[in-house]
Amino acid sequence: AGFALSLLLHTAQPEACPPSCSCRSLGEREGLLVDCSSQKLTEVPALPTNTKRLYLQNNSLTSVPPGTLDSLSTLEVVKMFDNPWHCNCHILYLKLWLEDVSEPSLENIRCATPAAVRMKPLRQLTGNELGICKRLLPIKCLEFFWRDLILITGTVITLILVALALKCSKKLVCQISLHQYNRRSCLLGKH
Repeated sequence: AGFALSLLLHTAQPEACPPSCSCRSLGEREGLLVDCSSQKLTEVPALPTNTKRLYLQNNSLTSVPPGTLDSLSTLEVVKMFDNPWHCNCHILYLKLWLEDVSEPSLENIRCATPAAVRMKPLRQLTGNELGICKRLLPIKCLEFFWRDLILITGTVITLILVALALKCSKKLVCQISLHQYNRRSCLLGKH
């Protein structure tokens, strides 16, 4: 009973606030305000899952690895402006995540690099502006195309062979039946 009680108390405790951030409760059911602004962060720290408001502005963030923010299902407000975002293919996760969670935040997030998109809002970026993405995507598409073409061709050839085998087996059964009938007729006719 003591072990179960300690386990229950352990799971009921709120998640730890990241060391470089300050956390404030927004009420028992409201979640947390997690303020990690102006901390010179180069990466997003592990955040409590009940984070409702997240402030990451004025840091040194250049990208966010895919999946980093996926556990923040109750998030409503995100501030990530004034970071030196590097807008290449790796920024796509952040862009798509913000489109789902806090689209207004996209307007305030501007690219720092590369030079071609410097100061452009993340919301306005297209696939062609993300540099290497335009070279990677067609190659991947071609790989899938050739793989799918080979699979479809193999399936069609297999179906044709099965159809021919069925046709030949039906013809063979008919020939065997006819041969047995002729043999019986011959045997009955001689007697």
